[in-house]
Amino acid sequence: MIVDGINVVRELLNADCWIDKIVAEDNGNRDILSLVDRARAKGIKVEVLSKVDYDKRVKTKNQGIMAYVPNFKYCEVKDILLEAKRREEKPFIVILDGISDPHNLGAIIRTSECAGVHGVIIPGNRACEVTDTVYRTSAGAVTHMKVAMVTNLTRTIKELKEQGVWIYALEAGNKKLYKADFTYPTALVIGSEGKGVSRLVRENVDEVLSLDMFGKVNSLNASNAGAIAIYEVVRQRSR
Repeated sequence: MIVDGINVVRELLNADCWIDKIVAEDNGNRDILSLVDRARAKGIKVEVLSKVDYDKRVKTKNQGIMAYVPNFKYCEVKDILLEAKRREEKPFIVILDGISDPHNLGAIIRTSECAGVHGVIIPGNRACEVTDTVYRTSAGAVTHMKVAMVTNLTRTIKELKEQGVWIYALEAGNKKLYKADFTYPTALVIGSEGKGVSRLVRENVDEVLSLDMFGKVNSLNASNAGAIAIYEVVRQRSR
């Protein structure tokens, strides 16, 4: 996989992720020069190319630096629960039900990492995987986030409930988000961009919650709605 961008490469280096090679444009950018020096100090192979040669190598416009990395390595759901235990915190998990846009996935992962979420769970079919676009959109936050890919979201939700985790789905027209108590072990389910939360998932969560809407448009982008809900959990746990 090829991922690009100054922030992405920086976070790969910060997280000590395996990097096969870094290719950079010789353009005098101080941030790029710093990353090149750090990579070389870690023993990572680095190519520095002229603008002409670099432009021949890249398929899309980027910030002048890219890294060749292995495909993203997913974790198990149990690893997310162990991460919460390691931090001595009550589990805080985000479950994505059919998010297909890599920009939304990257944005949600970025918000989740910033908010201290212990892990993100995604389904293995009919949904976006972690791609180079997700790396870029998350500004490299995906390198620090545990992401589990599961074959059956409904079964995973039932297993989490058995572990004492309360599962809340975001869906319009239900109990208001701000009336829920997130001080317990919590998982938030964010539905797909078009269809929302699937029927089977909705039937197996503990509660369905909604955001207040005061305008003429009755819904938010999935990543925006998710960010509001994620930080409501943070707000309640910070009191």
